[in-house]
This record gives sequence, C-alpha cells and structure tokens, in this order.
Amino acid sequence: MVARVKKNDTVMVISGKDKGKKGIVLAVDSEKNLVKVKDVAVVTKHVKARRQGETSGIKKEETFISLSKVMPMCDGVPTRVNSKVLEDGKKVRISNKNQAQF
Repeated sequence: MVARVKKNDTVMVISGKDKGKKGIVLAVDSEKNLVKVKDVAVVTKHVKARRQGETSGIKKEETFISLSKVMPMCDGVPTRVNSKVLEDGKKVRISNKNQAQF
C-alpha cells in the first residue's frame, strides 16, 4: 500500500485548533496513524537541567496529530491522493485534482 502522506510533504491542517495552517511533515508514525508537522500543534515543555552545566528552561516543540487531520497539497491546493501502478510495476501517488504525480 502506498502511504498517503510521507516525510517532507507539504500538508494543510483541515481540522482542530490549527485548522488552515500549512507545514512540512517532520515525522510519520504509520502504525498509530500520527504525523508531526512543522509549526503545528506546538506545546510548551519545562525542561529541568539534569547535569551540571546544562541549562533548564522552557522549550517549545511540535507534537504528533492524527493523520486524518491533514491533507497533502499539490500545486498549493489541498487534494486527495490515489495510487496508480505504472508500466514498470512501480506504485506512485496521484493527485485527484489534476492527476499529477507526487
């Protein structure tokens, strides 16, 4: 099966508190159907210094969100994705809007 969203894809968030934001996929967890998108679902973590010389502080980082909340973008427009088998037997992702290959 071809993955709908892969690392380094540009996606748009279609639901939730970050609805309408665009970003690049940083990580995908295909077993749990989760995705981490740059500048989306940013949480604040308080980090404590563990060793001498380390600094403690407040750190902001992205968390995973559900894969169903994002939609891949093709030519700047969010689109659904289909798969197609080429003549050489290779599976590729195809955009539903303009039949372009990802």
